[in-house]
Amino acid sequence: MEKIQMTTPLVEMDGDEMTRILWQMIKDELLLPYIDLKTEYYDLGLEYRNETNDQVTIDSANATKKYGVAVKCATITPNAARMTEYDLKEMWKSPNGTIRAMLDGTVFRAPIVVKGIEPCVKNWEKPITLARHAYGDVYKNTEIKVPGAGKAELVFTGEDGTEIRETIHEFTGAGILQGIHNTEKSISSFARCCFNYALDTKQDLWFATKDTISKKYDHTFKDIMQEIFDAEYKEKFDAAGIEYFYTLIDDAVARVMKAKGGFIWACKNYDGDVMSDMVSSAFGSLAMMTSVLVSPDGNYEYEAAHGTVQRHYYKHLKGEETSTNSVATIFAWTGALRKRGEIDKLPALMKFADDLEAACVETIESGKMTKDLALITSIENPTPLSSEGFIKAIRENLDRKLA
Repeated sequence: MEKIQMTTPLVEMDGDEMTRILWQMIKDELLLPYIDLKTEYYDLGLEYRNETNDQVTIDSANATKKYGVAVKCATITPNAARMTEYDLKEMWKSPNGTIRAMLDGTVFRAPIVVKGIEPCVKNWEKPITLARHAYGDVYKNTEIKVPGAGKAELVFTGEDGTEIRETIHEFTGAGILQGIHNTEKSISSFARCCFNYALDTKQDLWFATKDTISKKYDHTFKDIMQEIFDAEYKEKFDAAGIEYFYTLIDDAVARVMKAKGGFIWACKNYDGDVMSDMVSSAFGSLAMMTSVLVSPDGNYEYEAAHGTVQRHYYKHLKGEETSTNSVATIFAWTGALRKRGEIDKLPALMKFADDLEAACVETIESGKMTKDLALITSIENPTPLSSEGFIKAIRENLDRKLA
């Protein structure tokens, strides 16, 4: 068949370890045979980030602003062990944190629902979408290891020289300090992204923080969300027959376990990070979740929401067979291709993305799947496949669809 033509490149951000191996397999087996794939490539593998002093991450985010749509492989956020393993110049920041800070917006994550992979929470009947604020908090923090006794203060100095000073703690011995921040501009864009997404998908929207304890930081999130909702969205929500409400984060956790699903749960940055993994795992697997960063400027970055699958990568390096679930990474590509097709008015590209996603789902529902799913499926006598075998099985289904 003639390859589908693209008119504008995607920004392609390559990654690390086993997901990097899957990335190339997906391109070779599921994309390049069918699409005249146009991408502007950035290597976000840890070695090259270290070589460029992380400039490549900044360049990839700027390219996303230029082209509007990006697709990203999972990447390593280094810790002390990785510093030694990769002989790093410094402990580079999370690439996701850097990109999200530059693009702003909100990360929307939703489980990929497949027959035969039932949620651990038996009353969940519909997907639960996590809306994660993608700026600030611990991801843009400043930290100090306190060496000994002394006074820690929080100080703000205004442009006019006005000073606000609060004592954090009087240390009698060693300890630790962390400073986090956010901006009203970023919180406002988060609010509008959430409200617009709820209207687009016709789903109720929950928002949860801990304003009873954090009476200024978390309370500001709550106040801005409510002010924007009342001024700009209440009538639209009423007309659409959907609801917005605020609740404490601990109450939200309790309520979500009893809910049927089919709603959006909006969270601050860290809460959204943790709760999205909880929801995806409870629906079946961390590798069965879509993730897209929606910027207020109309930019989109699609990614797999899980890590680099380090354990499988070490097996792969030894020549051992792995069975790594590639669904979330495939859906990152399909999400980006569909959005590129939508923006550039290329229906063939959008249809291809739909067909590839359907081929993934049908492959699993036919009983062919990776080991992580074979262990939890209700399908009788499933066929566990290797990483490569699963991708090739999807290609067979895709070929049948396209024929």
